[in-house]
Amino acid sequence: MTQIFVPAAFYRGGSSKGVFFHARDCPAPGRALDHMLLSALGSPDPYGRQLDGMGGGTSSLSKAVIIGPSTHPEADVDYTFAQVAVDRPVVDWGANCGNLSSAVGPFAVDEGLVSVSDGAALVRIHQVNTKKIIHARFNVAGGKAVTTGDFSLDGVSGTGARIALDFLEPGGTVTAGLLPTGNVIDTVEIDGRRFSMSLVDASNPVAFLSAQDIGLGGTELPDTIEAAPETMRLLDRLRRAAGVLMGLGPAPEQVGLANPKIAIVSAPASFRTLDGRMVEAGEFDIAVRMLSMERAHRAVTLTGAMCLAVACRIESSLPTGLCTADAQAKVIRVGHPSGTVSVGATVGCLRGKWNVSSATVYRTARRLMQGEVAVSPYGEETSK
Repeated sequence: MTQIFVPAAFYRGGSSKGVFFHARDCPAPGRALDHMLLSALGSPDPYGRQLDGMGGGTSSLSKAVIIGPSTHPEADVDYTFAQVAVDRPVVDWGANCGNLSSAVGPFAVDEGLVSVSDGAALVRIHQVNTKKIIHARFNVAGGKAVTTGDFSLDGVSGTGARIALDFLEPGGTVTAGLLPTGNVIDTVEIDGRRFSMSLVDASNPVAFLSAQDIGLGGTELPDTIEAAPETMRLLDRLRRAAGVLMGLGPAPEQVGLANPKIAIVSAPASFRTLDGRMVEAGEFDIAVRMLSMERAHRAVTLTGAMCLAVACRIESSLPTGLCTADAQAKVIRVGHPSGTVSVGATVGCLRGKWNVSSATVYRTARRLMQGEVAVSPYGEETSK
């Protein structure tokens, strides 16, 4: 059987890359759609390289986005995110990608899905996976999103046009609320050892753990963490146990790969980034090393950074105890393997219940390719 060619665009959004599709060009949700995305990205690949597809061999480069007409009265477009596993035939629909969120507005404008005037534009995005609203603000010229500018991101070479993302009321995306268990601190027991964790769901659910509690300093690079198999196994067991507490699965083995993410946090200490730069302790407020899809990220996920900033504003949480930012500071500066990122978060407590009204971040995005992506045939037999 011959290949099928599906209209698509390939984007970098923040520190991630993904294949963007129109909803009209995709099969309905189900096995056929999963098959199409696995084929497009080149998964599963036991060699971990995705050479037979558009993926890049890591979770941050193995993603797909589907954009369609809005089904929400306060949004202009629907945005559905798919995290495609590298080495398994798994497509996870249970999370959002904050980085690729930055490319959704430009895609919608460039594809004519949203009509805006030249100048400062606003695109209102309905994030389908989390049922949340994102406001993307960026410049438009000649009817197209501007891509060139002087805004830089750690972990991304060069500069680009700044895109502001406001995540509105990001608490409780796929769980019962901002604090899914109702606790600021929870205890997880593994083989008789007790670990304190803060379980927070803001933009995406994350389980926060002190680096010191698992014998790490918090400044390690991803390869160093992944080179310690016992540590990786412990982190996955902790992540899955946290997922059960957060209501993301009835048993550890039934908790998905994408959510919750697990984040190792520590107080600021000088560290060297992946590109060899030295970041001094005074340049950021809290350090994080984040894992998802059983891999350590080379840069903190954007939703993870937002969740961490929110957690740092919740009194008595584990991250708050390690964060050096002043309580009145407008942003939290997060140190990660590729450098730093600043996140604004508006968090409050009413009648003893914590809530977050918004989180704000800044990214860049660029269309890298447009045309058609080749996938292996899918059809009725795939849906059965």
